[in-house]
Amino acid sequence: MTPVPSRERYDLAVVGGGVHGATVALFCARAGLRTILFERGSLCREASGVNAGTLTMQMTRVALIPYALQAHAMWASAPEWLGHDVGVVVCDGLSLAFTEGEAELLTYRAGKRREAGAPIDLVGPARALEIEPGLSERVLVAGHCKVDGFANAYLTGLAYRAALIEAGVTLCEQVPVAGAVPDGGGYELDTAAGTVRARRLVLAGGVWLEEMAAWLGLRLPIKVLINQLAVTERIAPVMRTVVGIASGLLSLKQYPHGTVVIGGGWQGRGDRVQGGVELVPDSLIGNMRLACHAIPALRRSRLARAWAGLEAETRDALPAAGPIPGFPDAWICGSVHSGYTSGPFIAKRLADRILERGEPDPLFPIDRLLAPEAGAAPSAPVAEAPLS
Repeated sequence: MTPVPSRERYDLAVVGGGVHGATVALFCARAGLRTILFERGSLCREASGVNAGTLTMQMTRVALIPYALQAHAMWASAPEWLGHDVGVVVCDGLSLAFTEGEAELLTYRAGKRREAGAPIDLVGPARALEIEPGLSERVLVAGHCKVDGFANAYLTGLAYRAALIEAGVTLCEQVPVAGAVPDGGGYELDTAAGTVRARRLVLAGGVWLEEMAAWLGLRLPIKVLINQLAVTERIAPVMRTVVGIASGLLSLKQYPHGTVVIGGGWQGRGDRVQGGVELVPDSLIGNMRLACHAIPALRRSRLARAWAGLEAETRDALPAAGPIPGFPDAWICGSVHSGYTSGPFIAKRLADRILERGEPDPLFPIDRLLAPEAGAAPSAPVAEAPLS
């Protein structure tokens, strides 16, 4: 466990060491704030380290497209601002439709995302095969986006860890935090290594934001998704793009060393306490069949490993990012569905807000998500965001 200098008062305490928390801590520390970051495990080894690493506009919510475009540029230039490589490959992306229903859905969603700024065009089967020769010939239509790609999620924590240490952040890995309460113009944190005080507080706990908000007496419901993912053995090149399908139940890409990572949100079993504890065979088989249907050459490969990773989702599937109502100098950042793509930019914008730089970005305040206390009048229902 990392020693914690508990007698010191920090300018900023960040709880949660995923992409969001690490990015906020990094930019605030570089701006001169004395920053301490707590992570109950190892940095970026929860949702930020076990996802499929996809960087795509075609699986991003419309409201997040402007953030995702900026974040994609950040990922692509990670060695410049992060100082370390995370294995980013920028390439074309295709979202496929195999049925008339999928084609209609794909056309609608591509149009909405294009209106939001994503450079997505619809192409026919012949053009899709030119872009991705490994593709099935049964494609009816495809959404084509040049702003796509992927990173090596495993490298994310290693890169952030080096950058945070270089920036002077007091990095406390393997140090759980049990609570945080206001303390005379700041906050007092109850950590496994003792009490720590800080003037500002950022809660960046992903699926654990619900428990963190409860420290301050707030009810912030967060849904937990248990996503199944799989990786093949190393094989000869079978694809050169990121491939998905209109329903969103597939993300598929081949890494430079030959493995193919297959994701798409097929659900396993688990919860936020135990993590992803059990794979569901039917879901795994369905995911693999869909992958082989999209890229037929995958039928000749063997599956090397499969796992389940946690993903957070709010009631309207948009982020929880902004100030905590009623608590000065306290913010929440996280629970971004498909947040690996958008995370760095949303977190950087929150850091800008903490540092009072530039025009304030409203981000995604949590007021809309807070559940009423028992016995209180219910708030107006929040409409489900369209799947586009």
